[in-house]
Amino acid sequence: MNKHLLGLAIGASLSASAHAANIEVSITNATDGIYFTPLLVATHSKDAYLFRSGEAASSELEAMAEGGDISGLESVAANAGASISANPAEGILNPGDSTRTTLYAEHGDVLSITAMLLPSNDAFIGVDSWKIPKKKGTYVIKANGYDAGTEANDELAGSVPTPPFITFGTNGTGVDTGVANDKVHIHPGNLGDTDPQGGISDFDSTAHRWLNPVALITVTVY
Repeated sequence: MNKHLLGLAIGASLSASAHAANIEVSITNATDGIYFTPLLVATHSKDAYLFRSGEAASSELEAMAEGGDISGLESVAANAGASISANPAEGILNPGDSTRTTLYAEHGDVLSITAMLLPSNDAFIGVDSWKIPKKKGTYVIKANGYDAGTEANDELAGSVPTPPFITFGTNGTGVDTGVANDKVHIHPGNLGDTDPQGGISDFDSTAHRWLNPVALITVTVY
């Protein structure tokens, strides 16, 4: 390579590095009694997305929101050329606990995060295409819980994952019997009740009710 071409190559490399950054993402479960299933954290171009509020859920989103399976969304992100951190907490993220991960981001990239909320029918923590700042610094996102719109929020143990670390009631009659909004939307939160052997819900309202935001996310751009 001659000196002229070498200079162009070095200049292009420096230009590319100037438009890229490593970011650290810290996620805190801000609820009192809700658990996060394995998280999917991704940086990607603004043309890609994992979900969209007001649009019908994809089959991959449905699998995550109803059962905590992030493999489909991970494939979607990978096919879009995303930088991915799958399951940074190495399992369930308990109430009050935090996890962190580091990802690579190109100039103009956005940040997306998902994980199912337990217990719920189809609720998930959602960050949809948050624009990553160009300026170095620390930024805070208050993340809401979304409803995938794919399942009625009946709050019955027979309709939801039942991990051993959650105590469910029995014989609930069901909160909702149908899906009022079949598009992704802000979740109204669990209702629950205080009757462990009946009532309308198998969720404990003293532990499993929640309001938004459900997570505090700190993004550090280096």
